[in-house]
Amino acid sequence: MKYKKLAEFYEEASGTTKRLEKIKILSKFLKDINESDKDILYLLLGDIYPEYDERRIGISNQLAIKVISKSTGTEEKQVVKEWKNIGDLGKVAEKLRKEKKQSTLHSYVLTTEKVLTNLRKLPELVGKGTVSKKLSLITELLTSASPLEALYLTRTLIGDLRIGIKESTIKASMVSAFFPDKDKKEVSKKIQDAIDKSNDIALVFEIAKKRKLKNLEKVLLEVGKPIKAMLAQKTKTIAEGFKALGKPCAVEYKYDGFRLIIHKKGDNVILFTRSLENVTKQFPEVIDYVKKYVKGKSFILDSEAVGFDKKTKEYKPFQDISQRIRRKYNIDKMQKELPVEINVFDILYYNGKSLLHEPFEKRTALIKKILKNHKYKIIQVKQIITGDEKRAKEFYKNALKDNQEGIMMKNLEAKYNPGSRVGHMLKVKPDEKDLDLVIVGAEYGTGKRKGWMSSFILACKNGKEFLEIGKMGTGIKEKEEQGTTFEELTKKLTPLITKEKGKSVQVKPKIIVSVTYQEIQKSPNYNSGFALRFPRFDALRPDKPLSEITSLEEVKKDFENQKRNYRFG
Repeated sequence: MKYKKLAEFYEEASGTTKRLEKIKILSKFLKDINESDKDILYLLLGDIYPEYDERRIGISNQLAIKVISKSTGTEEKQVVKEWKNIGDLGKVAEKLRKEKKQSTLHSYVLTTEKVLTNLRKLPELVGKGTVSKKLSLITELLTSASPLEALYLTRTLIGDLRIGIKESTIKASMVSAFFPDKDKKEVSKKIQDAIDKSNDIALVFEIAKKRKLKNLEKVLLEVGKPIKAMLAQKTKTIAEGFKALGKPCAVEYKYDGFRLIIHKKGDNVILFTRSLENVTKQFPEVIDYVKKYVKGKSFILDSEAVGFDKKTKEYKPFQDISQRIRRKYNIDKMQKELPVEINVFDILYYNGKSLLHEPFEKRTALIKKILKNHKYKIIQVKQIITGDEKRAKEFYKNALKDNQEGIMMKNLEAKYNPGSRVGHMLKVKPDEKDLDLVIVGAEYGTGKRKGWMSSFILACKNGKEFLEIGKMGTGIKEKEEQGTTFEELTKKLTPLITKEKGKSVQVKPKIIVSVTYQEIQKSPNYNSGFALRFPRFDALRPDKPLSEITSLEEVKKDFENQKRNYRFG
């Protein structure tokens, strides 16, 4: 397909904020796509591979500026100047293509195949000369691009497509395009189930295009291919939890760790975080635990990795062990200094069979059967099954005494819904005094912090928008051995800068942080309408995707409920 056609679709889709109109536009577009063009579905989401694939384009704004400069014959200083004025590198590329000063001898008509071919070479480049090779591959595309193609190609490169299309929009559009006369609810459910199992929107499109619903049911879970984790909703009290879930239900520890989804097939064990990142190399000891203490030829386990002090055996908070997720070197040393215990609480697949649609009661019973508990290595989550509120409250108090966050309450009949925030799994925590937010801006410091960003603007999400909610400068350290430093955050944020003014910068929303605070106040100073009082950095959250940061709706609820104390249900 000509890339021009895709760019024209992007332009049409971005021209409306109404979901039904987007679905109508996308449905028409999907009907026109051949099955051989299925990989265009990745481009619709601003990507080049399925979500489970770790390979990403990985182009910084700085490299994009060089490409725009080279492909349009414009000095880099002028590109940066235009960027500061316009605030969108895609629009800058479009503008400068229109004003292009040099003629191109080797341009050609861009196709989506050529775009994908060149972009898919980028993650493979490593070692000496990588930057110049990337520059060459991208410049080749931009040199042949029309102004409109340059706009969306640049946005794709830097991961900021801005057309307002999500996986759910594509799902609804496939229902409309290929099954207009079928029961929408039933078709939507089958398409979602296929997406959940495969994590591959292009594969599901290829099947749906043939208009055979039964083929969607043939999509199976694959061991080794990451699956999205099921997420919990909040509830204020244990009593409300029982009311929502019914009695009895499972009550489990809510651990202060990070999600680890464990795949095993034969002797091969693969570990994924909730953001689908492969962290197998970072946790060699977990591989040993799984092989030694879990029976089964093939399975997928859902678990929480929790750090503990190797001397006192007391559990540690997430921020103490979060550095293990990103660490690529000195892994042997790290696993000795920061050991983890794996707490298994669900099973999605076992010995060739998917368990997604089996009731939780059956899944948790299977874990008990196949897992040999070995404390401080791998154990089944601490759990009781009860309908007694008094007993549940006592269990909750014990979880807090063990330095954990609280409890989870689960409906015994519920199935596993990958990637969904479900109402049949609820979390109860003492005080809603922590949020997961994204950094959208910063200011450079003075004195000891000169040259470092030292004050960070935080944002929650509201649909596809990120709304500012406060400024954070405490909790970050100056020395590496004490925790996350100003220097570390500055290095992470510098490639994400989109605009500069004096000492202030705007950054692409990518770095997620866990933040504690004293109180939420109404405020006209931030576009969320709220401000955090005394926000304090708690931890980097590399395990979380942007889709899971705190929403404006959750901020509003926490604001309304903060005067009341739900510490003990």
